Amino acid sequence: MSSAWLHDIGYAPDLSMTGMHQLDGARYLRDVAQADALVCRLVAHHSCAFIEARNRGLSEQLASEFPPVEGLISAAITYADMTTTPLGEPTEVEQRLAEIIARYGDGDVVAESIREASPLIVDSVRIITEALAEG
Repeated sequence: MSSAWLHDIGYAPDLSMTGMHQLDGARYLRDVAQADALVCRLVAHHSCAFIEARNRGLSEQLASEFPPVEGLISAAITYADMTTTPLGEPTEVEQRLAEIIARYGDGDVVAESIREASPLIVDSVRIITEALAEG
């Protein structure tokens, strides 16, 4: 799934326009790389990005440019993001959430957004874990 490989492309310094890597990455993929619309939408909304967008005042831009994707595919990209470390090592979702909050620090919009999104993120990981177990 190319969106899993590309989901954090918006962290590249040359792409950072809004400070929200999900939106910046999706815009780059759409406007420059001319990526598939579904890939762009998944990148834009991965790991409950709608919460960070709201907290940054970017909700309308995110939703109007990239309609959200529902279902297993959305949960799958969140699973991919939240069960690996920034170096690609496997980790538990709770450890990953704690790492993000610690990296950004209390009061930072990313940390506070992740804290708020944690129940939804954990639920996405649970859904995919169960689906994988069912095989």
